[in-house]
Amino acid sequence: MKRFYKRAEPVEREGILAIALDGRLVTTPGKRELAVPSSALAAAIAEEWNAQEGEVRAATMPLTRLVATALDRVASEHEAVVEQTAKYAATDLLCYRAAHPLALAARQQAVWQPLIDWAVLRYDAPLAVTTGIIPKTQAETSLRAFATAVAQLDDFRLTALHCATAACGSLVIGLALLEGRIDGEAAFAASQLDESFQIEAWGEDSEQAKRRGALAADIKAAARLISLLSDG
Repeated sequence: MKRFYKRAEPVEREGILAIALDGRLVTTPGKRELAVPSSALAAAIAEEWNAQEGEVRAATMPLTRLVATALDRVASEHEAVVEQTAKYAATDLLCYRAAHPLALAARQQAVWQPLIDWAVLRYDAPLAVTTGIIPKTQAETSLRAFATAVAQLDDFRLTALHCATAACGSLVIGLALLEGRIDGEAAFAASQLDESFQIEAWGEDSEQAKRRGALAADIKAAARLISLLSDG
């Protein structure tokens, strides 16, 4: 749609932080006020709206989209989103290693194992590691521990975690990002380790580059949402 407003700005009304376009509050596709818990996040969303030129393009407003998802979907389907997110622990990317080539196996060990070790200490949730692609059954106690951790999140952080976890194929990477163990670039690098290794040898085609770019953008958006929620 065409840009129909002159200026977007964060506003506070009745104790609620929101975003106004020429004084009118922004609403989500579900017709809810785009209210957020952080002044830094409200300011960043207003910046997204102010950056639109001529046409308002949702694809260029990742924070707006994530917050709308939190308000329209996650708030009403919290348990379902917790379940969808937590289930990644059962088949976490970091648990499936290559036996060959040795250089790839060594890189996986160097990058992935510290994250697995961190998760063990942080959540008391050991995960079994295997080679190959045959599913490995994980301990129920570990899966419950991860599910409990995910269930404790508010709607906004759960939205960010779900976005990052789905983009990475790894709950461990998603949680490490959420808790500041790694940043967005490290999360993308860890999740794309295998593919990056192959690209180094064989190059990257346009479709692959496009797909990886979309994943990187999702992870970056989730990381920025997490950071802005913490800024208050």
